[in-house]
Amino acid sequence: MSTYRVAQVTEPDGTFELVEREVPQPGPGHVRIAVEACGICHSDTLFVGGGVPGVTFPVVPGHEIAGRVEELGEGTEEWGYRAGDRVAVGWFGGSCGHCTPCRQGDFIDCTTLKVPGWAYDGGFAEKVIAPVDALARIPDAVAAADAGPMACAGVTTYNGLRRSSARPGDLVAVLGLGGLGHLGVPYAVAMGFETVAIARGAEKADFAKQLGAHHYVDSTSGTPVAEALQSLGGATVVLATAGKSEAISATVDGLTHRGELVVIGADTAPLGISPFQVILGSRVVRGHASGTSQDVEDTMAFSALHGIRPMTETVPLERAGEAYDRMLSGAARFRMVLTMG
Repeated sequence: MSTYRVAQVTEPDGTFELVEREVPQPGPGHVRIAVEACGICHSDTLFVGGGVPGVTFPVVPGHEIAGRVEELGEGTEEWGYRAGDRVAVGWFGGSCGHCTPCRQGDFIDCTTLKVPGWAYDGGFAEKVIAPVDALARIPDAVAAADAGPMACAGVTTYNGLRRSSARPGDLVAVLGLGGLGHLGVPYAVAMGFETVAIARGAEKADFAKQLGAHHYVDSTSGTPVAEALQSLGGATVVLATAGKSEAISATVDGLTHRGELVVIGADTAPLGISPFQVILGSRVVRGHASGTSQDVEDTMAFSALHGIRPMTETVPLERAGEAYDRMLSGAARFRMVLTMG
């Protein structure tokens, strides 16, 4: 009997344990992936903690998966994949294809979206069974440890910017320089935006400039963030990557007329925005959720072209619990990635 290893938790917020399972066969419309790397995202806490409906334990989290196709199930031939192909699977882990959003081509908003680690076992494992429509081809120039995070953090920031109202030359601000923001800044620069990085502390100014930012705003300096943005002419778009509602709300008055606040940093606290703040100036506030497998391919192609990569720390699968705790502590710079032997 062939076996493979997974890192799982058996109860909400439980301790990770490494166990062996029998290698499964992919069913119709699915493929088996030999996982090479899997990023650890803060959203994994939703599943490890049992914080969303439908989570069943044991949980094998992980939705930043990179590896190679190992075996194809029936009905996958038309997708053109072959054993050995390099592929990534992100937050978009497959769609139903028949709900109203899917029929309108809005697959990322599928009403029964399949997220790895929630709908099926995720990438904290040596093998994963995934729907074929979830697969994104990895360019030769992109390493597996980089491709995994690009399938979630990368596509979320890249898509958030390219789907925004900003055009080359516009002032665009990126709030936060963490796991999302450290990718958002170089993407904004590569897209031709006059880029402002916003973070806490004067000591982060040099890092912002290393990422390519044209301006840096220290949100702790005493000058309100909105005032700082208006002194630069007002932001056409603010990409809010920081998961702090108070910090997100503080940027709204820094938008120019018809400016757009794109929220990708998650927080359970409500935003403190009044109707007058958006009515006056005709401003827009909208959420943005990740991207489809095609969007992931676009993200990786753009990243390869412009030399943009996530900053990662890699650890072996058997240290999954340690890596997860480091992510939770905020000490990771900036993405913890599990690698398989």
